[in-house]
Amino acid sequence: MFGQHDRSQCHRNRAQQRLTILTREHVAQQRPLVPRCDGTPIQSIASIQQESTMPPKSKKVAKEVENISLGPQVRAGENVFGVAHIFASFNDTFVHVTDVTGRETLVRVTGGMKVKADRDESSPYAAMLAAQDVAQRCKELGVTALHIKLRATGGNGTKTPGPGAQSALRALARSGMKIGRIEDVTPVPTDSTRRKGGRRGRRL
Repeated sequence: MFGQHDRSQCHRNRAQQRLTILTREHVAQQRPLVPRCDGTPIQSIASIQQESTMPPKSKKVAKEVENISLGPQVRAGENVFGVAHIFASFNDTFVHVTDVTGRETLVRVTGGMKVKADRDESSPYAAMLAAQDVAQRCKELGVTALHIKLRATGGNGTKTPGPGAQSALRALARSGMKIGRIEDVTPVPTDSTRRKGGRRGRRL
């Protein structure tokens, strides 16, 4: 027969064994333990070790994003001018837009970039496509108006612009670009070098 002291000791041992078994199960499952005697939770060993090894959380600082505009700083309703240099020969048409000083190229498209056949490079259609691309790029850069400088080959060559000159100018105007002054900058010699073709001229 067990005495009163032995019974209480046996109950204590059994309770300790149950708590040990529960602790092992919950450590394997990595879950916090809640004993029945009081409501305070007992954390598992794995979670305690994980908390001790984790670095302290750093405070996240919100980064301020500044919107920087690369376009010109102008008032509302004010036009930003560029210069469109249109070089129209009988072999190709160049539409070259620079800033007002002429030092910085904004966009340059040629008729040969828009068509595949060599014979179509100087056509009005190729010049129109090139001018439309130029106008779209100018709007993206914030240029709203253009001064036109039109030139032919000049020198000891022809002084007449090629067939793509008028088409390129018309396409720029129809694309929404405002046109400023238009000037002809074809180089005209006061006295030129000898033209090609020889003494007897070009024989067809």
